[in-house]
Amino acid sequence: MQKEDNSRNTHMIHADSNIGEVQIADEVVAIIAGLAATEIEGVASMAGNITNELISKLGMKNLSKGVRVEVFENNVNVELALNLDYGYSIPKTSELVQERVKTAIENMTGLNVSEVNIRIAGVNMEKTR
Repeated sequence: MQKEDNSRNTHMIHADSNIGEVQIADEVVAIIAGLAATEIEGVASMAGNITNELISKLGMKNLSKGVRVEVFENNVNVELALNLDYGYSIPKTSELVQERVKTAIENMTGLNVSEVNIRIAGVNMEKTR
């Protein structure tokens, strides 16, 4: 059995004394949130810091870019930084993202999502509706 990487936060989501347990890393929850958010029409991309932007320009994907999650007990708080396409309603698009992220995390992990907070970091002017 491979030694667990203790540098990442993991949380038990299922335990069965006959089979074993299932743990999920914060990074996995963040990736689920990021992918769910980018599925919404009007979301141009996730916004990240300079390091993340450089990594993506070099061709390496950071699927949790622009996402911060806090998992405590069975509850999750999510913060997303988004770049939206010009011409889309910010409140409507944000609400769709919140619903999609909440549903995706709850369906895939069984964790309860308490909050999905969104920060609009920019507007993509290249793509119009």
